[in-house]
Amino acid sequence: MTDRNTTRPQPNRRVRLWQMIHEERASLASDLAGLGEKEWETPSLCAGLSVREVLAHLTAGASLGPARWMAGVIKCRFDFDEQVAMRLGEQLGRSCSETLDRFNLVATSTTKAIPLKAMLGETIVHGADIRRPLGIRHDHPVETLTTLAEYYRGSDFVVVARKRVVDLRLVAGDGPFAAGEGPLASGPTLALTMAMTGRAAYCDELEGDGVPILRERCDTM
Repeated sequence: MTDRNTTRPQPNRRVRLWQMIHEERASLASDLAGLGEKEWETPSLCAGLSVREVLAHLTAGASLGPARWMAGVIKCRFDFDEQVAMRLGEQLGRSCSETLDRFNLVATSTTKAIPLKAMLGETIVHGADIRRPLGIRHDHPVETLTTLAEYYRGSDFVVVARKRVVDLRLVAGDGPFAAGEGPLASGPTLALTMAMTGRAAYCDELEGDGVPILRERCDTM
């Protein structure tokens, strides 16, 4: 499906988006620096993946350019799930500390195989997939979260988001984000963003008559 938000950002905006991504990676690495062995094996919000495996997935995403990504797709015979698993395995390392070390090595990488805003989305959404089960709180800059919420509101690229909220009214209670018409779902910008990407647990932080609709779509789309 065509992504309506794949227009290349203007130079200054592009630089700012990379700054956002690098800041989020650095914050996540800092939050995970003191984890114990058992905490690394905590199930994340990504079904079937541990906290450690999701971090390895983020490392893989920051290490793959278009040519290498396509080579992996061909190797996996266009099985995208197999490609993700293969690349994750490459970055997992022999220990939890090595998994984190590998992530730190790509924290300032500008390598990518997907649009820049989608890359920001991977960083923030998977960061939350990791932090929430561990009980780690992180306060994202409002500018960063608003940029991402606006992107997902109009995109089904990489992850279905637009379809989940196409006929809902979304209003952030902690920032300027507001979009759509229909039954209301209101709450923190991060919760709206995570619900848009299918994380039903974040619907608990939302209010409005659109929340049951959104929760159901998280489970079915």
